[in-house]
Amino acid sequence: MEKIHLSTNKKKARTENAALIFEDEASFRQDSTLHATWSRRGQQPEVPVTGRRESVKIFGCVDILSSKFLYQKDTVFNAKTYICFLEKIARNFHRQRLYYIQDNASYHKDAEVWAWFSDNRYWFTVYNLPPYSPQDNAAEPLWKYTRKVGTHNRYFEDKIEIIGVLDKVFKKIQKDPDLIKGYLKPFQ
Repeated sequence: MEKIHLSTNKKKARTENAALIFEDEASFRQDSTLHATWSRRGQQPEVPVTGRRESVKIFGCVDILSSKFLYQKDTVFNAKTYICFLEKIARNFHRQRLYYIQDNASYHKDAEVWAWFSDNRYWFTVYNLPPYSPQDNAAEPLWKYTRKVGTHNRYFEDKIEIIGVLDKVFKKIQKDPDLIKGYLKPFQ
């Protein structure tokens, strides 16, 4: 694990035609999340709730140079599911040189994960963000965008419905990377 110098790595990534990827995880709960909205005076909007507290776990990463976004749904965050996501990244970037930036989740430090990184070190350079620094992770604003356009002020009858909404938002981002370029600007 190397200390992160983002400006140096951005230059390296551009000159090497490499990817500069930020990874993060997020949980999206089935119960309603209320957020700022408009309504007629005296008519407060109501969003029904199911009382269930199920959630959908998402691994996600974004290349800040191309705005390419990848995600994977899972039932739990652990070393095994994280390695599956790393394999997905490897397939999608097809052995392109990667500068990979992750946070300090406990399973990121698992021996199996670091063995995977070691096996792929010739094309995969890994950096950990400083502890407690979500403001430095370019994937964080994508979760904010997803909640804003997909899950806030919405009722989800069941887990399948929220998965459908998340898939729709994520596929839209993948088809039209310009949707998220503004969110990535501070990191470019």
